[in-house]
Amino acid sequence: MSEPVLQMNGINRTYGQGKNALTILDGAGLSIDRGELVALVAPSGAGKSTLLHLAGLLERPDAGSLTIGGVECSKLNDDKRTRMRRLDIGFVYQFHHLLPELDARENIALPQLIAGSNKLQADASADRLLQHLGIDQRATHRPSQLSGGEQQRVAIARAVVNQPKVLLADEPTGNLDPSTSDLVFDALTELVRSTGLAALIATHNHALAAQMDRTVTIENGKIVPLN
Repeated sequence: MSEPVLQMNGINRTYGQGKNALTILDGAGLSIDRGELVALVAPSGAGKSTLLHLAGLLERPDAGSLTIGGVECSKLNDDKRTRMRRLDIGFVYQFHHLLPELDARENIALPQLIAGSNKLQADASADRLLQHLGIDQRATHRPSQLSGGEQQRVAIARAVVNQPKVLLADEPTGNLDPSTSDLVFDALTELVRSTGLAALIATHNHALAAQMDRTVTIENGKIVPLN
């Protein structure tokens, strides 16, 4: 049996000290396999953002281990964590955060350029993803010229262009109408399946969560299954 792409064991995260200490995660554990979509459904304040920040190496746990692609990340120095975020982790947010002065192709190509690819390679990768997502005819349009669903598909393409191992998404369809939400989620699902990403997707949309492989929540600092 293959090793999980994302593995979290005994994760603790507390903010503050003494009487003001607030424990968000207390011995939390989670594993996600290649090509698996896991929905994270939990009320506000339960720790969804903390969990995503830890999985995305934006924060360090106070205790426990976090492994991505077989690499234990908890003790890595800042330079190595930054490199892993750039190459091994893709992020998708509720709001697309595209650069307004760049067109769709340029927004997608940017992470490849930062990672060291030349412009020809980066543009080719961007064009493949634009075609894969059915918006290749919008390649030279800036975000202000794109619909909400098109903008979010560009954001998804940007998140996966460096072929990461893990995709973390925070309410990726939360700002879209239901029909557009379904289109974007279908595109996201197909990309995860075809590329073998391990995806953790935070959502309040229970209908979308039901379409994923399994759903987890956070209770008393632990990650527990809902189905």
